[in-house]
Amino acid sequence: MKQLFFFVLLATALIACKQEPVLVLNNNLDVERQDEIVVLSRSEVDAKIKLEANELPVFHKNGEAVPAQTDDLDGDGLWDEVVLLINFQPAETVELQIGAVSKENYPLSEKRTNLRLGIKQDDGSFKEVDNYKAIPHTEPFKVIAQGEGVTWENEKIAFRVYFDCRNVKDLFGKRKPVMVADDVHTPGFGNYHELADWGMDVLHCGSSLGSGGIAILKNDSLIRLGSTAEFEYQKIVEGPLRSIFELRYSGWDVDGEDMQATERITIYPGKYWFESDVTINGCSEDNQVVTGIVTSQLTNEPFQFEAGDFTCIGTHDVQSLNNDELGMAVLVPGKETGKIGRTTDINFFKKGFVTVQEKGFSNIISETYFIGQHCQDAVPAKHYFFSVWGLDKEQWKTEEGFRKYISEEAVKLSTPIEIL
Repeated sequence: MKQLFFFVLLATALIACKQEPVLVLNNNLDVERQDEIVVLSRSEVDAKIKLEANELPVFHKNGEAVPAQTDDLDGDGLWDEVVLLINFQPAETVELQIGAVSKENYPLSEKRTNLRLGIKQDDGSFKEVDNYKAIPHTEPFKVIAQGEGVTWENEKIAFRVYFDCRNVKDLFGKRKPVMVADDVHTPGFGNYHELADWGMDVLHCGSSLGSGGIAILKNDSLIRLGSTAEFEYQKIVEGPLRSIFELRYSGWDVDGEDMQATERITIYPGKYWFESDVTINGCSEDNQVVTGIVTSQLTNEPFQFEAGDFTCIGTHDVQSLNNDELGMAVLVPGKETGKIGRTTDINFFKKGFVTVQEKGFSNIISETYFIGQHCQDAVPAKHYFFSVWGLDKEQWKTEEGFRKYISEEAVKLSTPIEIL
């Protein structure tokens, strides 16, 4: 009898040894969370499963594959983080089984984020690049990029930043879940300033900060992050579940001080926002990192409120280039919130302060509702920029609907999924 009992224990132990490692995740909010991103470091994965040199981790929930993406963030050829995309029910705790597959057999997820910097070639086509420097602002102005700049997008919305001394952010509204950055300015795509079945360019930027442009507040003056000695684009990751790139600036004259800046932008699936981390070398504690929203078409008053751990500023109005509803907002961590204000509406270009004649652009910031963030030298300052378009969804036609979405997202960002 004792011998039989021993063999039962041994068999049980062997079965347990063969079980796949498990990762436990907890939604500690009593709300449903769709398209939730969970990021695991390599060390966190290594603590759960031993991978061979040619293997990558895969994850399953109740036998079904979980969309995943491994990212090499430092360019050394080895992955540093794995990104998971999961839906959670209210207060749900999820167990994921962790396995391993060879790199050749790694499952591909649906493409839901995208990056593009296309540089114009002699034949008129555009070649996508992973790294490139803009034309120095001291040289004659010239548009060299597809769509005039760097574009990042998910299936909900697309943003772009002009790849020249203007350095203003703009946006495309979408009517259906498609990727458009690769096709802008190509034959057959059409004029993106005109309404198409996919959507259109919905924003007039002028000499504002557009949809999240960057400046610094120094001695009560706003100084645009533009006309720097060098302006460089660097792709970090382009994947189906997360895309990341950096805009790197050196030789930034801030009222006589020479500064450097890097903005790292990340976009995820299913969200009407992007994440920005701005690092400034040479800033003092008296300075503030600033981002803002164009107000040139605004007739309603902008709004401000607290949500989760964040301060929000935003606008909602019939202010798109299609003459319909457009909402834009910024979330900044509440503890880091600085000055909130609105610039003058003076057209400084017409006053003779000309930066780009061809575009009617002045480097002096106007027509902008802005929020500051306390600056620490060489320390990233994180914010989130939101935008919604009324033609996309009925909820976006009202300020109430937009503010509800911002509040819900702010609570989720304040309460990340717990890794147990």
